[in-house]
Amino acid sequence: MSRGEPSQRDWRGGSIATIAIAMVTPKHIALDRYVIDTLLPDLVGHDRRPSALLVYLAICAAAGDGRAALSHAQLAERTGLSRRAVQAAVAHLARRQLIVASKRGSTETSEYRALTPWRRVETRKT
Repeated sequence: MSRGEPSQRDWRGGSIATIAIAMVTPKHIALDRYVIDTLLPDLVGHDRRPSALLVYLAICAAAGDGRAALSHAQLAERTGLSRRAVQAAVAHLARRQLIVASKRGSTETSEYRALTPWRRVETRKT
């Protein structure tokens, strides 16, 4: 056996099997066409803030249709950005009214909700 190759015992040990299981079950999220067609070129091209798009997508994935409680460190880990880049991206997204961030207390983790201002609620006339 050459150096760096897992032994037969490693395969039965659990750690490699756990990694394989995590890789086999990817999480899919549904994205509105607007995110790709309009928001991506707007945030990345016009605003020159690709980090804001990554943070927006991470919040969408974590929140589903609701809210997600995530620290800046957790967002940084999920996006591969630095904490400072995440802080700047969150501030930019809030200014653009693409997310709402709220805290219950000064030491609590922020809760984020991704907004979709391009979806208008149509009202029926009755």
